[in-house]
Amino acid sequence: MPMTEALRDDGVHLITANRAAARLELRRGEFALAVHLGIVRVDVRRADGRARVRQEEIDRLRSEDGFPQTLRERVRTVGTAEGARLLGISPVRFTRLARAGCATPVAFYLNRYRAVVWLYLAQELGGLAARSPELLVGNSPPWMRDRLDAGTDCRARNWRARRIERLLTLTEDPWARAAVIAETLDPVQLAEVVDDPYERAYFGRVRPVPVFSPSASAAGREAMARLMLADEPDEILWRRVTLGMELDSAREVRPAPRPGEERWPEASEGPAAGAAERSGASAGAGAPKSSVESRDPRGSVGPGEASAEPAQPPGAQGDEGQVGAGGRTGGAPGLLDRLRLRRPRGSLRPRQAAGGGRNPLATGTRTRHPFRHADQGSNH
Repeated sequence: MPMTEALRDDGVHLITANRAAARLELRRGEFALAVHLGIVRVDVRRADGRARVRQEEIDRLRSEDGFPQTLRERVRTVGTAEGARLLGISPVRFTRLARAGCATPVAFYLNRYRAVVWLYLAQELGGLAARSPELLVGNSPPWMRDRLDAGTDCRARNWRARRIERLLTLTEDPWARAAVIAETLDPVQLAEVVDDPYERAYFGRVRPVPVFSPSASAAGREAMARLMLADEPDEILWRRVTLGMELDSAREVRPAPRPGEERWPEASEGPAAGAAERSGASAGAGAPKSSVESRDPRGSVGPGEASAEPAQPPGAQGDEGQVGAGGRTGGAPGLLDRLRLRRPRGSLRPRQAAGGGRNPLATGTRTRHPFRHADQGSNH
């Protein structure tokens, strides 16, 4: 067995999803559905978050009577036409039952026209016929007619509720549970419930990953994202309340990571420090001098703070308000000024201003030399 398909973790023999599906004689879609339904138990302790199956789980399923036919029958799905034949009714009546919520879809796919085609478990349809035979013959009950006359279509909502319930069952991490609920709200609704952008970004990192690598088309991913959104007021309210409860539980376990929790690089450590300070300068531009003086004396910016100017060396705070000879305020030399000061060897150096002007590189003050223009004018 190739090393990429089998590995050991803490003495447990784990098999990748592709290898496990082959050992169970299931197609990729059937194996993913078996995991989703809890028929196949997976292990996701690995750092990459990918699902793997224990060898003991493979042996247990293979030892069941009637393998692999019984396992395939548990994950067999049918569409509208085949489901209608299974129940002995017309496709129109089957569609009415599904729209009214009597049959819950378990999966879907897009046809050539990119229309959603719902799939149902064959075993559940057999249970519906045994449980409610009156729905298959005669007139529809009044409650069903009222729903259908009002234009109700419960297929997407029931599929969404079923999927969310299964995803919550497959994970115990509180942040992952909150991420599953957050997927049902559009960005506006989500921002109203979770106002912290770092927490919303963290949802994308801890959201449960699929059994196999995402290989669906862009249209399929868009359809999945669209169908996962709650679209009725009562469902939206319920998801908002549930997300708030899950988020409170997650915050008690650990906070969402954010850049401010890490140590900011000091100004003397290289270009990364300047980039961090420039990112904070956009938020604090025009801040009063008191906010600049409240920074760390070493020049680093603390968490949550924004700097309007680059960090000054100790003792240079008094130069922040000075104006050079050219009328520009003091500060660390910019890119253009550094390029001007790096003159080739043998070239004339600009003379300092009379009265012992300061060296711009020593004090961090950007000074325009008045004699440079004077010399240039004498050449003409």
